[in-house]
Amino acid sequence: ADSSDADVELPTIRHQPEGLEQLLARTKFTKTELQSLYRGFKNECPSGLVDEETFTLIYSRFFPQGDASSYAHFLFDAFDADHNGALCFQDFAVGLSVLLRGTEQQKLKWTFDLYDVNKDGYVTKEVTVGNTGGLVGWGHPDGELSVPCVPQDMLEIMKSIYAMMGRCTEPALGASAPAQHVELFFQKMDRNRDGVVTFEEFLATCQE
Repeated sequence: ADSSDADVELPTIRHQPEGLEQLLARTKFTKTELQSLYRGFKNECPSGLVDEETFTLIYSRFFPQGDASSYAHFLFDAFDADHNGALCFQDFAVGLSVLLRGTEQQKLKWTFDLYDVNKDGYVTKEVTVGNTGGLVGWGHPDGELSVPCVPQDMLEIMKSIYAMMGRCTEPALGASAPAQHVELFFQKMDRNRDGVVTFEEFLATCQE
């Protein structure tokens, strides 16, 4: 690309990865492992950047029996550390290093961040007007609809996991299975019963 394009167009056409030394310092991979990962990454994405659509297509190959698109969206957000809508090799290598070589606490923090869909530091319990298409949970001052107060962050994640598994689940599960699964999660994780799970609660329960 012409140097005059560098400020605007170059990042969308070709992404220069971080130097090997920096990635060796930021990950727990060896030089040989990083070089192998980079070759695979470039083979799938010659531009050096992966958008969400491409990520979803690649990830969905592993789950042909179901619909992995929703779960791929959450995974993409988890790997996209700077939330710029594209994964570069650094994002991929750093995230993979945590999952494969990280400490127990680092892995749990990564998982918690995946469950924290809106990135507010909590895995939420309450259904509120505005993010559920108008549903109102039990006890909401604006209504008394007889709908359960279901966990929003975790429900979306759980629905996406069930959709991804597709016909692999035996016996077949009913439509209420994701919500039931999430209720069990909150019964175990929400130690002070305030309707949200903090990372401290999540960590303490997982480490018991």
